[in-house]
Amino acid sequence: MSEPRLVTSFWVAAYMRRLSLHEIPAFVVHHGDDTAGAVLVKLNTLDGNARVFSRSFDLTSDSRKWVELASGPEREMDETVARQRSFDYDLWVIEVEDRQGRHLLDEPGLDT
Repeated sequence: MSEPRLVTSFWVAAYMRRLSLHEIPAFVVHHGDDTAGAVLVKLNTLDGNARVFSRSFDLTSDSRKWVELASGPEREMDETVARQRSFDYDLWVIEVEDRQGRHLLDEPGLDT
């Protein structure tokens, strides 16, 4: 049986707070549906490159996991995000800026 999901706006607020505690700049680029919007995280490494992450359902573990959707030049990643937004109006987009490539999505508590 899968665990209950958090309301998206609450998850986003908690994620933003955790990033700020690690002094990792992050911005909500697009505010999606407060209750059930999906979330994309764009990690900008400030060297012209970026990675985009989304949550995916893993059937084998009956849980949600963060997976890398795409990576490459930042401009191309912006186009990837724009394509996702074109068919999902409820989508949240968070941009994280960190030269070290930290996004914290692999930390406990951020997979719900």
